[in-house]
Amino acid sequence: MAKKPGIPKGTRDFSPTEVARRQYIMQTIRHGFEKFGFHPIETPSFENLDTLLGKYGEEGDRLIFKILNSGDYLSKVDDAALESKNSLKLTNQISEKALRYDLTVPFARYVVMHQNELDFPFKRYQMQPVWRADRPQKGRYREFYQCDADVIGSTSLWQEVEFVTLYDRVFTALGVHGVTIKLNNRKILAGIAEVIDASDKLIDFTVALDKLDKIGEEGVRKEMTEKGISEEAIDKVKALFNFTGTFEEKLDKLRIMLASSEVGLKGVEELAFVGKEVALIGLQTAKLNLDVTLARGLNYYTGAIFEIGAPETVQLGSIGGGGRYDDLTGIFGLKDMSGVGISFGLDRIYLVMEELNLFPETVSTSSKAMFLNMGEEEMSYGMQAVMKLRDAGIRTEIYPDKAKVGKQFQFADKKAIPFAVLVGSQEMADQKYTLKDLASGEQAVLSLEELIEKLK
Repeated sequence: MAKKPGIPKGTRDFSPTEVARRQYIMQTIRHGFEKFGFHPIETPSFENLDTLLGKYGEEGDRLIFKILNSGDYLSKVDDAALESKNSLKLTNQISEKALRYDLTVPFARYVVMHQNELDFPFKRYQMQPVWRADRPQKGRYREFYQCDADVIGSTSLWQEVEFVTLYDRVFTALGVHGVTIKLNNRKILAGIAEVIDASDKLIDFTVALDKLDKIGEEGVRKEMTEKGISEEAIDKVKALFNFTGTFEEKLDKLRIMLASSEVGLKGVEELAFVGKEVALIGLQTAKLNLDVTLARGLNYYTGAIFEIGAPETVQLGSIGGGGRYDDLTGIFGLKDMSGVGISFGLDRIYLVMEELNLFPETVSTSSKAMFLNMGEEEMSYGMQAVMKLRDAGIRTEIYPDKAKVGKQFQFADKKAIPFAVLVGSQEMADQKYTLKDLASGEQAVLSLEELIEKLK
């Protein structure tokens, strides 16, 4: 007996309805990107392994899917490496490529390779799948789409302002009201680490702080102490574990906390500018929140950090995020090229919209009408109308096999097709078509022009 087929954990098949809904989300995001002046690019599904390694921190590196070299990939490995059974050392000898982990690092590589063809600041968007060897769970997959927009070649904080408003406009267009745009700045985190004399442990500090909403204050304290940060130092920033107030009130508290840190105060003033300008523009349905626990453990963020929280009625993690990276292209030899970018989490946005029942009824793959098969001659006559309807932009299909009329009606009902078209000898003689509304049961005999008008 043949083995039952399956798919790898963390991957999914999508039904026609799911694909239609995903395309609706992507089209809405794409429309938002293009309204804000971004242009599309695409990059390969896999990159050279050394392009990706070392760009996401230790945790990120472990989640990169490596691709085995072609052919007998063990033939060139020295015996000592095989004997040691050290997979990390062995990886570099048996794998030269990897599936992309995100779209930002490939974008940086793209900019460096095509720098002489681009006009800076360069605004691009990219909507392609990425892969992570993560533990699958609700809203977290090993293969998923990212929908990114980046500006590179500008240090202006107006870009951060634009991204906040872009998030707001896109989620409003999707009907996802009440999202929280969480904003922080890596300079503030660096300033806090400086104030507590733990600058050498900035990454450890920020990675632990970023987990506050998941493991709580005690969990964060425990992780920080395990990383060598003293209890005394942690106590100096205890206020961060319960940091409340308005955007402006939080800025005032940070100015006091970071009074001795030049870099920290620089981050505060950058946030103050973004907050002030966003307030003047106004947000439609989103809320802007200064979240000092927001760290996003990726090594390349140097300024603003974004994270989008789902509406409060939905229990789900972030549905978008991003930040500023002052010298990401420097790792590929192009220095002093500042950039800032954001990403929309397509799969999680889908879950939010599904839970809140936000997909419009018009988002469907169903045909508008189906022509019943009443015989070869009738089908030949009907096909001319089928093509005219399709040319008019009306989704139309035929039932290809000669079968009982009841079975054909059942087929249309299962596919949620609202109308059936019947052609018999009388319709052919009169050059007409019988249109049946499958919901109400009402029928009308129409000319081709009337049929097109009715189905439009």
